[in-house]
Amino acid sequence: MKGRLAEIALLFAMVLWASSFIALKVAFQSYDPWTVIAGRMIVASICFLAFWKKLFNFHYRAGDWKIILLLVSAEPCLYFIFEAMALQYTTAGQAGMITSLAPLLTAVIAFFVLGERINKIAAFGLCIAIVGVLLLGSEGHSTESAPNPMLGNTLEFFAMLCAAVFSICLKILSERYSALSLTALMSAAGMVFFTPIALIKGGPWELHIQALGAILFLGSCVTIGAYLLYNYAIAHMPVTRAAGYINLIPVFTLIMAYLVLDERLSYLQFAACAIVMFGVGLSQIRTKKDKLNQQQAEPSN
Repeated sequence: MKGRLAEIALLFAMVLWASSFIALKVAFQSYDPWTVIAGRMIVASICFLAFWKKLFNFHYRAGDWKIILLLVSAEPCLYFIFEAMALQYTTAGQAGMITSLAPLLTAVIAFFVLGERINKIAAFGLCIAIVGVLLLGSEGHSTESAPNPMLGNTLEFFAMLCAAVFSICLKILSERYSALSLTALMSAAGMVFFTPIALIKGGPWELHIQALGAILFLGSCVTIGAYLLYNYAIAHMPVTRAAGYINLIPVFTLIMAYLVLDERLSYLQFAACAIVMFGVGLSQIRTKKDKLNQQQAEPSN
């Protein structure tokens, strides 16, 4: 039962994360990235005050501070820096496509840290997906909203690398900490980290209803909702299996970018998207040995 709930949680988390690319582009039209991210974290932290009695329901183990520090450094701190910079140079649709690499990067790191093996087919899929990402960025035409797609897509790749590190740390910590506690910790760390940056480097603040609504949505629905759902799922299934659902983000993002932002892709970029998705799909192929090892590693529900 918990496994099925985890899958449903992941599906809704991917929809929310895909919508974040759209909301960020809307917010960035009126506010600088640092103000948007700081505002997002402040909103999330305020919302978590409603659950403050449950936030300290965990069992701290000596030395966990190192993993916790790595987790919050990777995400939200470095992740949002790279993503905010990326969306200044590329479209929401292309940035969403780069998220296809997150499961592959997670699988590679999981191999070295958690001992989860990646087979030759998955490794080949990784190479194909990276080629597709490079093709996607190189074909991107400079526009007012996407002046340098190649740079933007590269920065988004580094954001996905941070997301992969975050997923591994999350899997380790989820054995002792609840999804609610970890998500609240991330929001508080993000608020402490980004608020001073926003005060120093942020631009002048004016009231823009649409952009402010986007920040409220990012803080309340995406930061709390998506991360809470994903953190819950990570605690109830293997990290590489959960990361595989991230492949849905590009699909949802492209649909939303078309409907909301009226973004378009060239035929070559559509082909590049197909290459990325093919590489990602190839990486999800499991041999009989992989399936046997996974069944032995998974706890029974």
